[in-house]
Amino acid sequence: MSSLRKAEIKRKTNETEISILLNIDGNGISDINSGIPFLDHMLHQISSHGLFDLKIQAIGDTHIDDHHTNEDVGIALGKAFAKSLGEKKGINRFGHFVAPLDEALIQVSLDCSGRPHLSYNLQLQSPRIGTYDTELVKEFYIAFVNNSGITLHINQIQGVNAHHIVEASFKAFSRALRMATEIDSRRSNSVPSSKGMLESK
Repeated sequence: MSSLRKAEIKRKTNETEISILLNIDGNGISDINSGIPFLDHMLHQISSHGLFDLKIQAIGDTHIDDHHTNEDVGIALGKAFAKSLGEKKGINRFGHFVAPLDEALIQVSLDCSGRPHLSYNLQLQSPRIGTYDTELVKEFYIAFVNNSGITLHINQIQGVNAHHIVEASFKAFSRALRMATEIDSRRSNSVPSSKGMLESK
């Protein structure tokens, strides 16, 4: 496996200190502690369903609220994916998945295009899931998209329970990301673009 399929990211600010190890070609092994229990639960979904080996350790000012840590984990994880994919040679590039979770049904489509864009269409009626502010779901995806350089569309087809909706979105996201980042055996070592390159941040 090329070393470009692994990445280590360290990010330190006055608000957070984050360390991430990512192996795209993994087996879904994870060791995650962000200090935000619900976010940890969602990050486990990314690892488990994407088959990414993922180690995340974060210390942040959660005594204020979860916003800075939530956002900075998204930033660092996005950078880890961008770094591990390198020039994106041989990847499928596009991914999509529809995930059900009880009454919730979420569709995710994405493109490892190098052009960050988020279309986010989750209707969350509850302001909190446990102690987690549901506004932070969108903030995580924004941070990830802007630092990974992917185009991401998240659409809610059905759903009432906020926990089910958000978890289904992360499961669909992880499976779509897995599809997009896997190697296309027919493409060999070429970049999946008619331009011959994919822009990167």
